[in-house]
Amino acid sequence: MTTIAVTAATGQLGRLVVAALLDRGVEPGSIVAAVRTPEKAADLAALGVDVREADYTRPDTLVAALQGVDRVLVISSDQIGDRAASQANVVAAAEQAGVALLAYTSILNADSTAMLLAADHRATEARLRESDLPVVLLRNGWYTENYTGQLATTLEHGLVGASGDGRVQVAPRKDFAEAAAIVLTGDGHEGRTYELAGDDELSMPELATLFADATGREVAYQDVPVPVLAEILAGAGLPAPLNEILADSSAGVGRGELQNGSGDLARLLGRPTTPAVDTVREAAAAVAV
Repeated sequence: MTTIAVTAATGQLGRLVVAALLDRGVEPGSIVAAVRTPEKAADLAALGVDVREADYTRPDTLVAALQGVDRVLVISSDQIGDRAASQANVVAAAEQAGVALLAYTSILNADSTAMLLAADHRATEARLRESDLPVVLLRNGWYTENYTGQLATTLEHGLVGASGDGRVQVAPRKDFAEAAAIVLTGDGHEGRTYELAGDDELSMPELATLFADATGREVAYQDVPVPVLAEILAGAGLPAPLNEILADSSAGVGRGELQNGSGDLARLLGRPTTPAVDTVREAAAAVAV
């Protein structure tokens, strides 16, 4: 029986991947939820999922967590700007465990984008290229929730960015999670790099229109320079350098760096990606409650 580990399994993407694995018929006991805080995974343990402590900064926990694991999904750390070393710890633990497949959630166009956000991903990809492990790169594009998750604030203050008239391809996290589960339970993915982007391609003014239509509220897009956006994000409580990195990512949309015509995500799913309007309507309904 194949054992599949999902790191950061209590995060937003990780939980969806575990759910997608269960939906695909993987037995709960064959799923390892490798998490920094096991207490936060009590609900997964109640389902029969094997919960193990796995802190990216504590190699001893990683080695123990991946023992007996056949396939592992390494979800990138949330410590943006300081991830390469800790993610290298996970790779080393996977090597020691001798996993048969390691999938890593990188970023769209990792080898060509100028976005600051990509630096840690490129470093981790480089570490993986040095490894003898069978590897598959899941280069995730932008989640629709990157925008809908801030809908309440957007309705109050408007949609602000530094994207100009650039366009971004979006899909909800559940689509990326389903694609990851398909790779983890399938064959023939070793050595592949998947550029995963949604079918929907939106400019920020078009996204503002979607928000307005779904909520019945007036929503306008305000384009500002990158330093101004960084100051706005800092004022909202985001620390440096995260505010600068996210402001730069908004500019990356303007440069077309979150677009990719590979069609890999829809092809893996075997269907079109979920339309942005559906995710926007779900968010609007939640805000209205």
